[in-house]
Amino acid sequence: MNDTVGDTLLFVEHDPVYTLGKNANHNNLLNTHSTDVDVVQTDRGGDITWHGPGQLVGYPILDLRGYKLNVKSYMNALEDVLINTLDRYGIKATRKAGLTGVWVDDNKIAALGVKISRWITMHGFALNVQPDLSYYKGIIPCGISGYGVTSMEQILGSTVEMETVKTLVSEEFNRVFSLMKRA
Repeated sequence: MNDTVGDTLLFVEHDPVYTLGKNANHNNLLNTHSTDVDVVQTDRGGDITWHGPGQLVGYPILDLRGYKLNVKSYMNALEDVLINTLDRYGIKATRKAGLTGVWVDDNKIAALGVKISRWITMHGFALNVQPDLSYYKGIIPCGISGYGVTSMEQILGSTVEMETVKTLVSEEFNRVFSLMKRA
């Protein structure tokens, strides 16, 4: 990286797409998947997931050399950002031992899949704000069976404003990562 752009956090909402990480098991794309959804191989870590409208996808582009972080602590920091954001809505989210992502009870509400090259981060997280959860019926999300998938809207029982979620995620991202910045 030529250092022309500083640390950045990009937010997007994708058109419906199933993405397979570099370690994905193609058997986790079920025969019942929606055939009107593209299937795309990516270079991020992790298995298969779905992205689409109503899901906030965050792509942090950070030079980790400027932080007191290794790969595991970077992933934990991303989870902290999302857990803190959900807490601001009164949603009690946690980590699950041995499983990446953010959970509410036995339901995954946010997935993480990153790539780090020369300590520059790519890809990131997907937070289910108010997506159509039926798309998950066509995959074994993140290659993890026996658990469900949920959204903020499903938990709260009401519409959640995406712009407000973006603002709160940005605030939490800045707070969490400023604590880990090298002096």
